[in-house]
Amino acid sequence: MTESVRQAGDVSPEQRMTEWDGDHAVTVVDEEPPGIDPGELDDEDLFRELHSLHRTRLDTLRHASDSALATHLRRTAELETEYLARNPGREVDPSRLRDGS
Repeated sequence: MTESVRQAGDVSPEQRMTEWDGDHAVTVVDEEPPGIDPGELDDEDLFRELHSLHRTRLDTLRHASDSALATHLRRTAELETEYLARNPGREVDPSRLRDGS
């Protein structure tokens, strides 16, 4: 496999991602900082960040570059995981359940 690297100065490991371009691994550098650790956000900021990501989800899916989409997916997963860890007994709306669930 051939690996090509695009660097933007000194970057942290969190800012490097590997994507597949056909048969080749391509290391790309995420130009955006990885964001604040979700564990450091208070509940209000965590929910605000989640709201922002969900609001921009479709536009990112349809129109963003592959690396921007990967960053969006990674950040969404980080924030949602933190939300679920803080709210293990979250209220489930019965109208959102399938019959028999």
